[in-house]
Amino acid sequence: MTKPGGKRVWMIVLMGAAAVGASQAQTLKTLATFDIDDGDYPAAYLVQGSNGDLYSTTSQGGNVVYASGTVFRVTTAGKLTSLYSFGGPDGAYPSSGLVQTRSGDFYGTTSEGGLECGQSGCGTIFEITPGGKLTTLHTFGGRDGSSPTGLVYATDGNFYGTTFRGGAHSYGTVFKITSAGKLTTLYSFCVQSNCADGSYSSAQLVQASDGDFYGTTQEGGTNGDGTVFKITAEGELTTLHSFSGVDGALPMAGLVLATNGYFYGMTYIGGAHNEGTIFKMTPQGTLTTLYSFCAQTNCADGREPFGELVQATDGNFYGTTSMGGNGLDCSAGCGTAFKITAAGGFTTLYNFCSQTNCNDGAYPESGLVQDTNGKLYGTTAGLLLDRGTIASAGEGTIFSLSVGLGPFVGLSPASGKVGTTVIVLGTNLRGATGVTFNGIPAGFTVISSSEIKTSVPTGATTGYVRVRMPKKTLKSNVVFRVTK
Repeated sequence: MTKPGGKRVWMIVLMGAAAVGASQAQTLKTLATFDIDDGDYPAAYLVQGSNGDLYSTTSQGGNVVYASGTVFRVTTAGKLTSLYSFGGPDGAYPSSGLVQTRSGDFYGTTSEGGLECGQSGCGTIFEITPGGKLTTLHTFGGRDGSSPTGLVYATDGNFYGTTFRGGAHSYGTVFKITSAGKLTTLYSFCVQSNCADGSYSSAQLVQASDGDFYGTTQEGGTNGDGTVFKITAEGELTTLHSFSGVDGALPMAGLVLATNGYFYGMTYIGGAHNEGTIFKMTPQGTLTTLYSFCAQTNCADGREPFGELVQATDGNFYGTTSMGGNGLDCSAGCGTAFKITAAGGFTTLYNFCSQTNCNDGAYPESGLVQDTNGKLYGTTAGLLLDRGTIASAGEGTIFSLSVGLGPFVGLSPASGKVGTTVIVLGTNLRGATGVTFNGIPAGFTVISSSEIKTSVPTGATTGYVRVRMPKKTLKSNVVFRVTK
């Protein structure tokens, strides 16, 4: 794997390194292995559905003639089901994950395909039911963007996202789309000289409590090494930070908004060793590098992270690197899973390809997600088929990683005014005896073992949602924000 874009080599400036540890005591379990028919090369994050299963996409494979990726479902026990195979006109090569709305349906994008923009197509936005019925909502034509990335379901009921290419200047866009498929281009990158406002965004946006959206671009900015930006729902964009190489370069993943109000993210390369960084940033744009990868000999701590971080219920952040580590059969390392504290304390949790013939997978390109059962889940893009030979097409695996965290409940949405319907997601929720919003009791209905339907009660204020069970109380992983 080469570093994309032919990036130059920077003069290395040594930064204060965080304390580094290593631990293989965590339990990693391979849940499923892909073949060509049920998908190939999973590179997108997983999302927990309201039925308790996990959903995502593969960027290749499928069981149709022009196998161009799939949508799949997997249970936490490892039963894998392919829900849909893309064939070209309906989209091709989905490289981002899905988002589920309160309707129960999922929404996602394909980076190519569709019936516009030449033979290969410029990508699509689609809706798919949990049973696999797909509807194409929008086909990009180039001028309105090309190669869309992940979506975020915003508090106004619309979806927001970015495209990697296309737009008025061919360097990508930010867009809004309704659930009915009406798309509005909010911003076209590279409107400023030398793309000082950024170019080529491949990351999912995150909406903050102020209602604005925050994201990254791979390139552009003052130094050409990528940016962090803020954009309003009306399309007013502000560049918050321009990477310099020394503090990171080529941010391929999006940001995570932490409970302390800071944003956390990663860059693919750059930093003290030119192999990627982890950073935190204030909402105003003050950036601090927490860790530079390849601080250990032979990059035993990992290098070149692709996916987003996730903040788990212990307050720490978890993620993966696509290469590095101490895998058995990879000269440059098969990737790692790691933990980092909000202050920068770094620990390697797992080295991929630690098992014979890499049965545990190799090259994780997606981030991790924490399921309401407390475990972390993710995918690897490659799997060793014959000893010493990584499958060039990928195949890949789905895995769980237990780090000793207990169950919790998730919220959809995580903000709203009094009376707003809220879906509470969890594990083994039958038998619940109470739901409270920051201590205020709310009426509720248990829909299934993984879903409770409730609404924001009168008198509720911003705080955690708790579900009382016969022997314990489950707390939400995020604060529910009560709006007016």
